[in-house]
Amino acid sequence: MTRVTVWNEYRHELQEERIRQVYPLGIHAQIAGFLEEAGFDTATATLDEPEHGLTEEVLNNTDVLVWWGHIAHQEVSDEIVNRVYNRVLQGMGLIVLHSGHMSKIFMKLMGTSCDLKWREAGEKERLWVMDPSHPIAEGIGEYIDLEQEEMYGAHFDVPAPESLIFVGWFEGGNVFPSGSTYRRGSGKIFYFQPGHESHPTYYHKEIQKVIVNGVNWCAPTKRDYPVYGHSQALEPIREKVGV
Repeated sequence: MTRVTVWNEYRHELQEERIRQVYPLGIHAQIAGFLEEAGFDTATATLDEPEHGLTEEVLNNTDVLVWWGHIAHQEVSDEIVNRVYNRVLQGMGLIVLHSGHMSKIFMKLMGTSCDLKWREAGEKERLWVMDPSHPIAEGIGEYIDLEQEEMYGAHFDVPAPESLIFVGWFEGGNVFPSGSTYRRGSGKIFYFQPGHESHPTYYHKEIQKVIVNGVNWCAPTKRDYPVYGHSQALEPIREKVGV
C-alpha cells in the first residue's frame, strides 16, 4: 500500500474564520480524507509540529509527500528542506499544490525563481487536458471547470517539464501551465495549480481524482537506490603497455 504524508502550513485555517469555514479541520485533513478513501495509507504533518512533522522516521516511511504552503514558506527550516530534497532524490514522490510553487523545496528542486502572475478575483478556471494519454489524466474528460479559483498566469518561471498535462484558462484571459511533471534523481514530482485556500477546490471530485492519480504516478519505483562513487571493475582490465 502506498504511504502518503500530506503536509500543510495550517496557518490560514487557524487565523482566518472565513478560511476555517471552508476547511474546518485544515486543508491537510480534507486532502488526507479523500486519499484515504482511495485506499492509501495516509498521514498528515503541519508546520508547527516538531521538525514540521517531517522527521527522518516519517520521511523514511513516506512514499509520496503532498505539499501545501502559502504564507509561511520562510518559516520552513532549511534542514528539513534538505531532508525532503534528499528523499526525493532517493525516490520519494512529491506533489506540490497551488502556492507551494514558492516553497523552499520546490524552488530548490527546480533551480529557478518559480514566480508567476496572480490575481485574487474568484474567477472561473477551465483546466484543459493537454496530454490525455498521461496516467495523471486518467478518468478526466477534455477539461475540468472550476467556478472560482485564484488566477495564476504565465510566464511561470520553471524549467521545461517532462510532461505538460493541464493548461488552465481563466475568465480574465490569462493562461497557465497548471499541471506539470518533473523527475529529479530517482524521484517523480507533480505540480498542480488549483487549490486557493478560500475556495472549496479540494472538495471537487475531478480535482480529487487528479491528485489520486498523481499519487499513483509519483509512487516510487521498487528498486534499490543507485550506488555512486568509486567502482571496482566488473571485468579484468588488460594491462596497458607504457601506462
